[in-house]
Parts: sequence; structure tokens; C-alpha cells
Amino acid sequence: MTTGWFRLLFCCGVLGATVAQASDARTILFFGDSLTAGYGLDDPATEAYPALIQQKLDRAALGWRVINAGLSGETTAGGLRRIDWVLRQPADIFVLALGGNDGLRGISPDLSRQNLQQIIDRVRARNPHAKIVVAGLQMPAAMGTEFADAFRAIFPAVAEKNHATLLPFLLEGVGGRLDLNQSDRIHPNVRGHTVIAETVWKVLRPLL
Repeated sequence: MTTGWFRLLFCCGVLGATVAQASDARTILFFGDSLTAGYGLDDPATEAYPALIQQKLDRAALGWRVINAGLSGETTAGGLRRIDWVLRQPADIFVLALGGNDGLRGISPDLSRQNLQQIIDRVRARNPHAKIVVAGLQMPAAMGTEFADAFRAIFPAVAEKNHATLLPFLLEGVGGRLDLNQSDRIHPNVRGHTVIAETVWKVLRPLL
């Protein structure tokens, strides 16, 4: 979840997404940081996990399109600042995958939770019928047990309060594995994104 602007995937209204051809396709909007944006991949537009979800949708001819609104370095506060702009695109399913950079910067879990709640409030105001998925994240024990526990608790609490679907851990099976991450040991490689896509798909498929 590297700081800085790696790739702003919303160029010219395309939002960096691989989209289905049907004009009436329903939309899954992934709103996250560099994990979602595909930082460090040769071709995030085809290799990042949202693109892999689009491929699954296309193969199943389900008539959905994916928008990848991932931005490297994004925090929950940054996401709150840009959510209104992102929501100019419709969202039938909104996948909220923010918070990792908050944790790495030691931002108060209470503040992160408040920001996530406000993002969801704005999504619901713009798209009342949107299904919301909250992707959980975790911090390493090196950040301190108390902080790591408080951080991990953010996501189920937000999901429960909003009657949203919880994806317990976005990096399940990927976090901490050298073979599935880039040299920085933070950002998944191509194989890692393939595993993430499978994890996300298990949660998304029943919602389609």
C-alpha cells in the first residue's frame, strides 16, 4: 500500500476498468488502495484482482462490469475526500477495501472506522439499493498486539453496523507469503492477485 500516486485509474471516465460491452451492465465498484490498484504489476488492467473478477464475470456471461477505483497510497481519509467524485459512476455492488495505509501509519482505529462509516453513508445516499462488501485487513504483530487487535476489529464492526457483507481478510492466503508477494513483502504479485480474486469471488458470487 505504497504512498504516492502510482496509478490513478480513473482517466477520461474509463476509471481504468475492464468493462463489459453491454451498456446496461450492472456495476461492481472496487474502492481501495494499491492492493486494489495493482501496484507493481506489469499490467494492472489485466492482472489486478478486480480485472480477474471481470474475467470471471465475462466467462460466466453474467452481464456485470467492474470499475477499479483503487488508488495507491490511499487512506480512509483520502477515500472520503474522493468518494463523491467516484460515485458519479453507478454502483450496484460497492466493495470497500480501504484502511491498510491507515494501519501502517498508526492512525487511530477509531478515526479509520469513522471515515469508513462516512464513505458508506455517502454510497447509500447515492445508491440506496447498492450491496456493500467490507474487505477486512490486518496489521502485523510488530505493530503491537493492542493496535493490531483494534485495527482488525474495525471491519467486522463496520460491516455489522451497516448490514453489509464482510470479506474477513482480503489477503487471506497471501499475506506474509514470499512467493505470492513482490520484493517489498507488502504488495501481491500476479500469483498473489490470483489468490485474492478467488477469495473475493467466493464472497461476491452469491450477491450477483
